[in-house]
Amino acid sequence: MRSNTFDVLARLLLGGLVLAVTGLVLAVTAVPATAAPARRAARGPTVYGALQSLQSSGALQGEAGGQFATTYTEALRAVKRLSGTRRAELSSVIANVQQLAAAREFTPSRLPALFLTLERNVQWWTSEPLLAADQRVSFPGSRLVWEYYPGQGIEIQWLATFGEANGYYLEGHENTQLREVLDEAIPLATQRAGGIAWEYMFHFDGGSPPWTSGLSQGTALQALARAYSRLKEPAFLEDAKQALGVFEAPPPAGVRIATPAGAHYLEYTYAPGERIINGFIQSLNGLYDYAKLTGDPLGLQLFEAGDAEARVEVPHYDTGAWSLYDQQSESNLNYHELLAEFLQNLCQRTQLGKPLAVTPPATPIPGDQIYCTTAQSFTADLHTPPAIALLTRKLPPKVRGGVQLSLSKIATVSMTISRGGKAVWSNSALVEGGKPRLLWVTPSKAGAYQVAIRAVDLAGNVTTTSGTITISAPARAPARARTHH
Repeated sequence: MRSNTFDVLARLLLGGLVLAVTGLVLAVTAVPATAAPARRAARGPTVYGALQSLQSSGALQGEAGGQFATTYTEALRAVKRLSGTRRAELSSVIANVQQLAAAREFTPSRLPALFLTLERNVQWWTSEPLLAADQRVSFPGSRLVWEYYPGQGIEIQWLATFGEANGYYLEGHENTQLREVLDEAIPLATQRAGGIAWEYMFHFDGGSPPWTSGLSQGTALQALARAYSRLKEPAFLEDAKQALGVFEAPPPAGVRIATPAGAHYLEYTYAPGERIINGFIQSLNGLYDYAKLTGDPLGLQLFEAGDAEARVEVPHYDTGAWSLYDQQSESNLNYHELLAEFLQNLCQRTQLGKPLAVTPPATPIPGDQIYCTTAQSFTADLHTPPAIALLTRKLPPKVRGGVQLSLSKIATVSMTISRGGKAVWSNSALVEGGKPRLLWVTPSKAGAYQVAIRAVDLAGNVTTTSGTITISAPARAPARARTHH
């Protein structure tokens, strides 16, 4: 039986009153990533309509539908009282809820996390201070970690939340806190890919909600297995087994990409063509720990498939001077350090042998040398100055010329060009390794110009070099032939 609150809201919807309010919210949505989905919401079920349908079918039991509807109504009322950043952020979160309803993505298991996100955003933007980009926050009485994504409000940061659980485990004596984190997170999991997953309910880097990540899911798997081994509670083991589903399924439901060697586990379910190495390696750490602590043969199978692929992939992410983040771009400093740490963790695990080995010490897994040496290489990169050289030696006058350099790794490169001891041009840019070009609008005066170059890599290591570029003399116009009369 539907609650009285739900009946009232359903009648308001049929009368058009709530629909009018919803239209107001869509009109004030200011974030480009969510504006289009919000407009599309008019062509699918409304939030109230989707909730009513679930309640009528029996998919939502008791007061759940009415509680979710009340949260949504409070958000619609709250956003009208706000302005500026607060209004834009809450509007974007509302638009995400509307988009999921219109796309028929309202499932009973997804709604608790979705409407908790809406509730917390109402609370934050109506009563709490403005936030800096990527700032993390928490709420009294809760151990969930939230992060501010400008234009998307505050969202549950699952990677950080399960990282916090792992931290409590590693402390060795904070078992109460470990249990509290997981007891709060587990009911917010969504049924996905034949198991459960912790989904992100916002737009991110081209992806639309709901999506999940091999990185956060692997970390969740690790935390659950550790909690089971420490606290001996079978429920944690069952939840960990359910969390394997995304590693068995291909995108968009799961993160598994089959390869000739084994399997690659994706960072994002919405980006099957993107291979982000740090997330892949951490997912393997999580699978290894799960298999070792639970003895589950499926965990071993999933680890071995990923391990076989990682041994093929990892060398291709080492430029010889820095790490690659994906197939094209170099890592920033945080991701480089994180990848080195993840690889070192995997190095230590694979040196111990298969996670289900009965009698240690077991024979090391063949991939351990790759993981260990690459981790050492990336750590050494943090202390190695970039190698840089001037390649351009001659340019024409009065052109927007590119001064080409040879650079070993991503760095901020500063270039000063002088003639006769006087600087005539300077430029600075963050450029990736390879053969980048820095702009120089060349002068009209021919001759030799001195070039001083300074490169500072992301870890602060400095290299300087110098050279000379010659500006060629302007080409003379051909002389006109004389005409005799």
